[in-house]
Amino acid sequence: MNRKSLWTGAGAGLGMLVLILDAKTALEGAQDGIALCVQTILPSLFPFFVLSILLNGALVGETLPGFSLLGRLLRLPKNRESLLIPAFLGGYPVGAQAVASLYQRGQLTRPTARRLLAFCSNAGPAFLFGMTASLFSEGWMVWGLWGIHIAGAVLTAMWIPESSEPERRAIPTTAVSWADALASALNVTARVCGWVVLFRVLIAFLDRWFLWMLPAEIQIGLIGLLELSNGCYALKDIADESLRFVLCSLFLGFGGLCVTMQTASVIGNLPLGDYLRGKLMQTLFSLLLCWAAIQGTGVLCLTVLLLLVAIRCTRKKRSRKLSTAGV
Repeated sequence: MNRKSLWTGAGAGLGMLVLILDAKTALEGAQDGIALCVQTILPSLFPFFVLSILLNGALVGETLPGFSLLGRLLRLPKNRESLLIPAFLGGYPVGAQAVASLYQRGQLTRPTARRLLAFCSNAGPAFLFGMTASLFSEGWMVWGLWGIHIAGAVLTAMWIPESSEPERRAIPTTAVSWADALASALNVTARVCGWVVLFRVLIAFLDRWFLWMLPAEIQIGLIGLLELSNGCYALKDIADESLRFVLCSLFLGFGGLCVTMQTASVIGNLPLGDYLRGKLMQTLFSLLLCWAAIQGTGVLCLTVLLLLVAIRCTRKKRSRKLSTAGV
């Protein structure tokens, strides 16, 4: 038995022992996780999974004039602009699943698919407005969170260099049937819900063991980094609205470890490291923009300008290095 199998077996055995010794906590956590799936995950994600699969099947290889400018800004391959719809509107991890689907169908090279994973999976507006609208006294704060979240993804896309490998030509494919889209969406949704239930059980045990001893802000921060939905829901217990704003931006930008595992389950043999590096970069950009927004409009505009200048200078520096290497 190799070391990896040994550790996996030991961890599974320890987990089973914990479940046996404290079945009540496990049951309560699982019930909460199932309720979260039924009330939030299924209504907000399942329809987007179905429509994303249908959309990419119908539109890949087609020119979308309304998306061409944003596609060039993010340096998407030509005629793959349809990815922007699940990437920014579908919610975690719909965008990542869409990228993996195109890669598996031969519509993206591996380097391009890895790059797109870094910024094409984001919190959707249905989840964001549904979970965070009640947390803030002013409506602009929720819209601001969404704007900061999207801006963080765009800046990440502008920061990450393109691959030097020529991209494949987009070939129009046969449209996916509703039956196939439904079956694929059910499969992906089941994986997502499975991870949500497992993480809710983990959070229940952590809360029982030691989280209750920590200050409320640290408790909520740890929960949000583990599981996005529970973290956003728990923000209501923080009195300082500015701190709620910052923590919510942090949770949305990173997505949580549970979303990371959901992503790992839908991207096939693409490496998860590219997704994680993109999420960390997006989180950093989001926190900078969040801090600037709290300081005022002038500071926010100056921060955006400085970030754009830094990105442009970095890209020029990379181009000079590549040119020198080519010579």
